[in-house]
Amino acid sequence: MKRLPRVLIVEDEPAIAELIAVNLRHNGFSPIWSEDGDSAQRELDAILPDVILLDWMLPGQSGLALARKWRADSRTKPIPILMLTARGDEPDKVAGLDAGADDYITKPFSTQELLARIRAVLRRRAPEQLSDSVSIGVLTLDAATHRVTCQEQPVKVGPTEFKLLHYLMKHPERVHSRSQLLDKVWGDHVFIEERTVDVHVKRLREALGMAGAMVETVRGAGYRLTAQPKALLQA
Repeated sequence: MKRLPRVLIVEDEPAIAELIAVNLRHNGFSPIWSEDGDSAQRELDAILPDVILLDWMLPGQSGLALARKWRADSRTKPIPILMLTARGDEPDKVAGLDAGADDYITKPFSTQELLARIRAVLRRRAPEQLSDSVSIGVLTLDAATHRVTCQEQPVKVGPTEFKLLHYLMKHPERVHSRSQLLDKVWGDHVFIEERTVDVHVKRLREALGMAGAMVETVRGAGYRLTAQPKALLQA
């Protein structure tokens, strides 16, 4: 019998948590509820979920602090995190993504939107099927071992940044719009704002260090990966 995907709901309002849990159960998920960071940590210590729904405003540690904490822990780092919040302003959304969230859902949200976003991050988390290796300039990416090297030195990148880099390296020197990257890296019909792409490009550049200049911004068009970035040529 196939195991149902586990969803850890970290939400301090019981009515909201129960509503989410009921909808998840009816749609093939196994929800677990924690009302604060401490109880959520106990659940994570016991068994890892497939995805975390994390409320921004919590008693004790905030959702932002918990997202940063779990992203810094190698055991919990791969788990997709969806931030749940009443904060809809763009700076708040960017703060949530910068803290390590994979996606962002503003309350109130529909059940269908929530389910679509959960399924989207679970698809992204699925093991990379391609087993190829690709090299561009000083970068090499091996999809089979999920490793990235820069001048033969290992580079640590997150799962979404890995997929983004993989796609860019498979299609170098071409300009990709944000919407194209969302379709190809995140999957089409996914409710994610284009600003999300910018946040993950920023993370990817930071992870790559000097080689981050290879991921160029093309004003008004999108992003391109090039073996000879202008920033380094002009240095």
